[in-house]
Amino acid sequence: MIHDDLPAMDNDDFRRGKPTNHVLYGDDVAILAGDAMLSTAFEYVAANTKGVAAERVVQVLRMLGESVGPMGLAGGQVMDLKCEGQPDVGIDTLQWIHTYKTAALLKAAVCCGAALAGASDEDLARCETYANKIGLAFQVADDILDVTASTEELGKTAGKDLDADKTTYPKLLGLDRSREVARELVDEAKAALEPYGERAAPLLGLADYIISRSN
Repeated sequence: MIHDDLPAMDNDDFRRGKPTNHVLYGDDVAILAGDAMLSTAFEYVAANTKGVAAERVVQVLRMLGESVGPMGLAGGQVMDLKCEGQPDVGIDTLQWIHTYKTAALLKAAVCCGAALAGASDEDLARCETYANKIGLAFQVADDILDVTASTEELGKTAGKDLDADKTTYPKLLGLDRSREVARELVDEAKAALEPYGERAAPLLGLADYIISRSN
């Protein structure tokens, strides 16, 4: 998020109601801080997986790398930036952007934990489906909040997507249909976890929270 807030990216001055990193410390320190936090993620995995099978640790490191690489956050962000102000961005392109820009990070968060816990390939596939769906639902909800909530409610600058002439779900589908899509995505996410019953309760609760949040 430190990198995302930079002037060359989303150019946001507020995050969670406070000045963003680059506003307080400058672009140079913000870039270095973001880089440091990214590398710390890999360091943390390496330092806290003693006793875990080596192939599991390698699998998790690969997931983390993919989630922020060209077929993850970086690729999605590039497409997002290049599509600003373009009048012909359709729903397929929008979903591609957010599958890689947003859902990829949630997929890493969910699937890395599952992999370290010894999940089977089938379990991981279900976790991936769940994460992809809630990742897209998160973005739909974010787009809705950008046009319906105030800066004070959001803790960040409202209306940024409109100002940047970005294509959003409300812009393409309208608010009512966007809310329906968010609900459908959450329902599909929860369906992927049905075999786990009550064991999936925290993840089911997270899915509902994603589209009921106010910031």
